[in-house]
Amino acid sequence: MLSLSLLPLPFSSLSFLPFFTASQEPISFHLIQISSFVNSTWIQYHGSGWVDDLQIHGWNSVADTAIFLKPWSKGNFSDVEISDLVELFRVYTFAFIREMLLSSPKSKILDPFEIQGIAGCELHPGGAILSFLRGALGGLDFVSFRNSSCVPASEGGSRAQLVCALLRPYGDIFHIVKKLLYETCPRFLLGVLEAGKADLQRQVKPEAWLSSGPSPGPGRLLLVCHVSGFYPKPVWVMWMRGDQEQQGTQRGDFLPNGDGTWHLRATLDVAAGEAAGLACRVKHSSLGGQDLVLYWGVMVLCLVIALGLALWFWRHR
Repeated sequence: MLSLSLLPLPFSSLSFLPFFTASQEPISFHLIQISSFVNSTWIQYHGSGWVDDLQIHGWNSVADTAIFLKPWSKGNFSDVEISDLVELFRVYTFAFIREMLLSSPKSKILDPFEIQGIAGCELHPGGAILSFLRGALGGLDFVSFRNSSCVPASEGGSRAQLVCALLRPYGDIFHIVKKLLYETCPRFLLGVLEAGKADLQRQVKPEAWLSSGPSPGPGRLLLVCHVSGFYPKPVWVMWMRGDQEQQGTQRGDFLPNGDGTWHLRATLDVAAGEAAGLACRVKHSSLGGQDLVLYWGVMVLCLVIALGLALWFWRHR
């Protein structure tokens, strides 16, 4: 059996801890696994490791080994410990799932199908660390790990109950899972936060600008507030009239920039005559409590002046 005698780090040695636990949101390390069983001979594996929304690990399905995307992706683990964990995941995760679901005639799960799994731990304000493991089948909750046992989800029906029944005799597997979740993962999370604090604590101020989108209809405007280049990801963007939030504000999806920062759009559908006096307000941790505010009327005035100057120069050429 692979060596997993990993002890938690003492909290007193972690200089970064006050910074992370001062946040009102937990910060997690988690692994995501997607196993696509196209048929009995074609199986695709995708694995990745994340600190919140930042990917720090990948999985090379050809070489069947981990990829470390950051210089600090190994945390404070030794190469031997990392090698043991990579081998463990290769043997017990990928090979085990394939054997259980493809070789066992009792599984009654037909090809093709896809399994999604997430496992990890998260550091909460105050220093508490909670661990989790959940599995899904075709996007629906299937099983979870709780109190050292497999728990079928209601969405999984009889198939989830059958899988848990098939897993129940494998006590050594549950022992390893418990050790990984409640001992190894907390230590690894704390080590990664310490090793990667320069990246994880960095603050990049957002840039913002306004534009108009395609007209929603006759006599209406679509106001667009672009916020880009910010890190970390949490940001608050809202169209405002004075101090009143405009509840019609629609936020798009967070989109990644090539440098690891984020981009977001917030739109507002308004009558053309009601656009004056509206502003887009942006709150972000990098701004030091000074909100970024862009006024729609000022932008329109600038456009009019720019167009006027361009027309004047064109006429006097």
